Amino acid sequence: MQIGQLTTQIILMFGLMLIGVLINKCHLMHAQTANDLTNILLYVVSPCLIIGAFEQPFSGSRIHQFLLAALGTFVWYLIVTLLARLIFGHLHDPNLRRITQYGSIYSNAGFMGIPLISALFGSTGVFYAVVALAGFNLFSWTLGVRLFHTPATHQARQVLLNPNIIAIVVGLLLFLSGWHLPGTLNHIVTAVGSVNTPLSMIVIGNSLAQITFSKQMLNPWLGLTLLFRNLVFPLLGAGLLTLLGVSGIAYTTTLIMIACPVAGVVVLFTLQIHADAAPAIAVMSLSTLLSLLTIPLVVALAT
Repeated sequence: MQIGQLTTQIILMFGLMLIGVLINKCHLMHAQTANDLTNILLYVVSPCLIIGAFEQPFSGSRIHQFLLAALGTFVWYLIVTLLARLIFGHLHDPNLRRITQYGSIYSNAGFMGIPLISALFGSTGVFYAVVALAGFNLFSWTLGVRLFHTPATHQARQVLLNPNIIAIVVGLLLFLSGWHLPGTLNHIVTAVGSVNTPLSMIVIGNSLAQITFSKQMLNPWLGLTLLFRNLVFPLLGAGLLTLLGVSGIAYTTTLIMIACPVAGVVVLFTLQIHADAAPAIAVMSLSTLLSLLTIPLVVALAT
């Protein structure tokens, strides 16, 4: 894959985000509409895209790279969780301590990573990208959410009942068994999954349109969070994947997934405990804007 191709695709995605900004400024999308679209993307569109990605012939080499990428993702999350705790765990402000740790570790793999991979590599790319998506859901709803003091029973339920995790399990069963969805059902799943990229970017753009720049964005700890989330931790992941022998599309897709900007869930988690969401909104929005430059840069340095 050429870096220029990746950059062009990211620019196109930011163009779709701009449409979301314009929709917001023209008051064509209200808060409830944005919430409903987010739920549709998470619970319907993304699972269809994932299941569709597994509708391909069984291959031993694919499974081998899939498992290597899964191992690399698992080890990477453990390492960066420890590093984030060492770097940000001493902050006296508990709200800032939570946001910087979570923000530096967890990327917007679902809302930005999957659409980008789908646009670049199609179903083959999504097949490998679900490894990083599963890792995000597993760690975000266990170690990640624990930073915000959510009960353990809620964590387990969120992981097991997450529609994307269910879709990955269903997709793997289809891939390993060689069974395919019936023609009409397959067309429905493909059609629903195809709207993931434009709809995700429009929803993200709508959210960014509501951001107001403030002094919160100049906090040096948030700047350090951006450095680690957008550059340092993804490059660490690139080295780990290379060491494990992950290569080809599996390598590139996993790298792009962990190089995506700060996950928007950090804002939701902060709001759930009634804490100040301004730092979370600041780091999420700035990371998203910077990713236009940092994702191609990470891929260029890592390849």
